[in-house]
Amino acid sequence: MKLYVTEEERAADMPQKTNKVSCLGPEESYSFLAAEALCKELEIVPCPSFAESVATLLRGETDYVVLPVENAINGGIVPVLDLLAEAEIFGDEEYLLPIDHRLAVLEGVKYEDIEAICSHEQALSQCAGFLRRTFPNATLLATPSTAESLRRLDGHTAGIVGAHVNMKGVVLSQENIADNKTNFTRFLRLRRGEPSYEKQSAMVFLCAVCAHKPGALLGLLKIFQRYSLNLTRIESRPLKDSYGVYRFFIEFAGDISSARVRSAITDASYYCAEFKLIGAYM
Repeated sequence: MKLYVTEEERAADMPQKTNKVSCLGPEESYSFLAAEALCKELEIVPCPSFAESVATLLRGETDYVVLPVENAINGGIVPVLDLLAEAEIFGDEEYLLPIDHRLAVLEGVKYEDIEAICSHEQALSQCAGFLRRTFPNATLLATPSTAESLRRLDGHTAGIVGAHVNMKGVVLSQENIADNKTNFTRFLRLRRGEPSYEKQSAMVFLCAVCAHKPGALLGLLKIFQRYSLNLTRIESRPLKDSYGVYRFFIEFAGDISSARVRSAITDASYYCAEFKLIGAYM
């Protein structure tokens, strides 16, 4: 199994550039903001779901996809973690986006008239305390993105969107309604193909499946200890087709171009029943 792919080998295998990047849309979404920051010169292709934004990349219709991987309040973005484990894509840049949730209503609508609140499930969860206090009887409706809730607004329905939204006829709350005002979401820019080991990085992100036996995870973690690599994140997701078996997502501080980190990755890949390098970024 070849672990190291050079920049020249990767470039030879890449399809013709499109100068486009896909992300969860529509345009007013947080993912769209992150795509603007990570891919300033590229045309943004908004997609109706995380899965479709990845599929758009894999079909060669875009050069990159931008996905949220972790939120400061809710932790890992579960649907995205599953996609990262399964798709042949690799993250090469990270962006930390401040999250500022505002209640959105149509102009002239009063709070006492609101019967339903729409937004992405992450936003609904992050504003749960405010919603419980202010709209105790309102129905909460999940939408594919925060921006999609703007399409659902009416005389009895509000939405939760970012403070950056500026749409005629829509009024945003003056204050951030999130329960925790210090909220960030981490986004990754990902491309097709295998990882490169030549570009310097500050962080490395991978997923692995250990043997289903006592001490298996400890054995994996000892590999990183042996190479003096500091783990900054570890979480698990069950394998969909193997009850009781888990995939571990691990992030550690390290430069992927260094021999020490390469050796740790090699040892970990041979130790695990399943291993995938998800990204390396500054």
